[in-house]
Amino acid sequence: MRRFRMPPQVVRLVLLTLGIVASYGAMRMVLKPDSFGEYGHYRGAALGEALQHDPVFAGAKACTECHEEVFTQRDQHEHRRISCETCHGPARDHARNPDVKLAGFPPLGCLRCHSQDAGRPATQKQVDLKDHFEGKCLDCHLPHNPKESPP
Repeated sequence: MRRFRMPPQVVRLVLLTLGIVASYGAMRMVLKPDSFGEYGHYRGAALGEALQHDPVFAGAKACTECHEEVFTQRDQHEHRRISCETCHGPARDHARNPDVKLAGFPPLGCLRCHSQDAGRPATQKQVDLKDHFEGKCLDCHLPHNPKESPP
């Protein structure tokens, strides 16, 4: 009776596959955190770690308390759905103590959302820097009402 022998390249492929599967299993046992999968498909201990950090954002309600006129103006225009801290940065310290200044409006801050990018929705206004005044947005537009020009 003749014995069946696998070709050597198939034997090497099977051994390689078994080696990869075994390596994956061993690495998973060593590297997987103990709390992984405790509350779903992520590391359960991450929740406790996140709670250890102090929040840095104040939220729109805190901004409204002192800047109601800006909210009234902004709520009539395109930027009404954008949080203040999206452009002005984290404001918790400023909300607690108004003498603490915000980082302010970042240079080229408008371009973070409005630079030309094929991945953005067509309904979002986009500008090409080569054709649109080199990113000096505030020279021609008010940030809370971009259709108006500064005085």
